[in-house]
Amino acid sequence: MVTSSDPLTVDCVCIGAGPAGSTTAALVAQHGWKTLLVERDPMPRFHVGESLMPETYWTLERLGVVDELRRRAFTRKQGVQFVTQQGKETRPFFFRQHDDRESSITWHVERADFDQMLFENAQRLGADCRDRTRVTDIHFGEPGEPHLLTLKPADGEPYEVRARVVVDATGQQAMIANRLGLRENYADLQKAAIWGYYRGGARMPDGEAELTTIMNTSDKDSWFWYIPMSGDTVSVGLVSDSDRMKRTRGTAEEIFQQELANCPVLQQRLEHAELVSELRVAKEFSYSTREHAGEGWVLVGDAYGFIDPIYSSGVYLALKSGELAADAIDEGFRSSDLSAGQLAKWCPDFEQGVDLIRRLVRAFYTRPFSFGGFMKEHPQHQSNLTDLLIGRVFGNEAGDIFDDMDPWIRQLLMSESVE
Repeated sequence: MVTSSDPLTVDCVCIGAGPAGSTTAALVAQHGWKTLLVERDPMPRFHVGESLMPETYWTLERLGVVDELRRRAFTRKQGVQFVTQQGKETRPFFFRQHDDRESSITWHVERADFDQMLFENAQRLGADCRDRTRVTDIHFGEPGEPHLLTLKPADGEPYEVRARVVVDATGQQAMIANRLGLRENYADLQKAAIWGYYRGGARMPDGEAELTTIMNTSDKDSWFWYIPMSGDTVSVGLVSDSDRMKRTRGTAEEIFQQELANCPVLQQRLEHAELVSELRVAKEFSYSTREHAGEGWVLVGDAYGFIDPIYSSGVYLALKSGELAADAIDEGFRSSDLSAGQLAKWCPDFEQGVDLIRRLVRAFYTRPFSFGGFMKEHPQHQSNLTDLLIGRVFGNEAGDIFDDMDPWIRQLLMSESVE
C-alpha cells in the first residue's frame, strides 16, 4: 500500500544504477533536467563484466571520470589475445600499435568500485541517486501524460513518483521489455557462464602488457576468459552452450573443473592459484528487444539487449547507449516531443554498430573459424579486426572485414561437410 499522498515529480527516472543507468542519469541531469536514479541493491554491489573496450574512453571522458579512473588501482588493459583449441597463442592485438592515443589503453575494473564511481558521479552532476530502492510497479500514462511509478525503499514505506520519461536500465531483468513482451532471445547464442576469482594465477612480468585472454578448450565446445585484476587476482570464467551444461551432470564446481581439464594452457596459468570466491552462474543471457522505446520510455544497456561476453562489449554498449539516450531525452524535452521516434532516434545507427559485434561473435562460434587462419589469408583486415576489438564500430568502415570473412567461413563449412 502506498502511503504518501503527493507523488514526487521529476522529469526523468532511471531504473538501475549500472553503467547504462548512471550514464543516462548523469547526462540528463547535467542537461538541467530533474532526474532520479534508483537502484534496488545497496551500492556498491557485485557485478561481472570487468574488461573494458578502449572506446569506452570517450563516454567516460564526457562523464568527467577519466582522471578518477587513472587515480584508482585498476589494471590497465593493453590488448586481447586468443588461444586456439590446440593451445597455440595467437599474436596479441595490442591496441596502442593500432592507435597511439591514450584512449587505446583501457582498464580491467572491479565492477563494484567502477559502478559506484559512476553512481556517485551521477549524483555529482545533479541526479537524485537512491540505492536500496525497488520499483514495484509502473503505470504508463497516456500520450503527453507522465508515468506513475511505485517505489519501495528497503527501510521505508512505498511512495509514488511521476516522471515524463522512464529509462529502463535494469540489466538482464529487463523490466519494461519483459513486461511488454519485447524480449527476443538469440536462438544460436544460448550460452551459460560459470565464473570466479583466483589469487596467485600467472601474470605478465612487471612492465609488460596485461591482456584479456580468450582460451578455447581442446574440443572447442567451450572457452574461458582470463582477466588480470588489481592486486594478485584474476577473473576466470567458463562459457559454453546452455544445453551442453544442462547435459553435463554435476554442480557448477564440477562442470567448471571438467572443462578446465580440457584447457591445458589455463591449467598451467592456475597451477599455483587458489579459488578465493564462490563460482557464480548465469544462463541464456543473449537477447535483443523488438522495440527500444515507446511514448515516454526508452531501454538502455542490457535492458536493450546483450550479445555475448566474448569481446567484452557489454559495458561499452551500456555506456554508449546511455549517452545517446540521454541526448535524445534532452532534445525531446526541449522540443516537447517524447514520442518513441524521438527517444529511439539514436537506435538505428546504434544497431548498425551492434550488428558488427554480433557478426563477429557468430564468427567466433563457427567451429572452423579462427582469427589466426583468417588473418593469414586476409592480412589486409588486421586494422579492421582491431577496430572491432577496440569497439570502433560506429561511423567507420570496420564492417568491410565481413566482405571477406563471411565467404571464408562458408568455404570452410563446405570443406568440412565434404570431408
